[in-house]
Amino acid sequence: MGHKKTVRIDPLTMALPMGGVDSHAHLDDEAFDADREEVLKRARQVGIGTLFNIFLDPLSFPQKKELFAGAPDVFFVLGIHPCDGLRFGEEALAAIEAAFTEEPRLRALGEIGLDYHWPDCPREQQIELFLSQLSLAKHLGKPVVIHCREADEECLAILESNGFKGYPLLWHCFGGDTRLAKRLLHNGWHISIPGPVSYPANKQIREALSVIPNERLLLETDCPYLAPVPWRGTRNEPAYTVFTVRHIAEAKNCSPEELWLTLGNNARRFFGLRA
Repeated sequence: MGHKKTVRIDPLTMALPMGGVDSHAHLDDEAFDADREEVLKRARQVGIGTLFNIFLDPLSFPQKKELFAGAPDVFFVLGIHPCDGLRFGEEALAAIEAAFTEEPRLRALGEIGLDYHWPDCPREQQIELFLSQLSLAKHLGKPVVIHCREADEECLAILESNGFKGYPLLWHCFGGDTRLAKRLLHNGWHISIPGPVSYPANKQIREALSVIPNERLLLETDCPYLAPVPWRGTRNEPAYTVFTVRHIAEAKNCSPEELWLTLGNNARRFFGLRA
């Protein structure tokens, strides 16, 4: 018996009201070099009014941001990924600080945190880099976007012991359970849901949604990674958020259209684009 063929649904046929937000994309990635403008056009056509692009190379940021010179609906987040500590030092931290003083489209510092999945990323160095960037975020008065993989307890302990309870913080690419969600909420933070919420095996994410108030939720792609069903296994892009939000709405038993706009407004408020 052969495998059932995946039906790839055109996201434009699932368009939602204008006002959605992809809170975490990597559209500067080379995966989009051939069709970046078309990807942005599709995002707008499905109802995305604002995107946040995450840049992870502070030294190339002045050049990379020019990719979006003609896209005023794209805002920026800048930081050093926890696995890039071997590549970047004090010069990169200075470049981040300079960028925030010069570029008004920069809205948060991220994605920063801990990633214990990869054995070639020294943990002591990750922690040192994390602490340095948290200190810089407080100095700049900017929100932080957290990357945490297989290091929940260590990451939470650092944040809680360094005065980040109640600080504007977004837990990017949430993949945890109800217990983790409750702890993040207790600390006053926001939670961003990616495409894997649509994967059949990820029951714990859908269960966690039951305890997360709509006003604390954001929507993201993390593109080009983590495409939702029915595009799982392909290059992800912002337009595919129309599928992700429908899975979230199903889990929360609410209207996809209303949730889409609520999550969009949450993102704009979090990143300081509206009161």
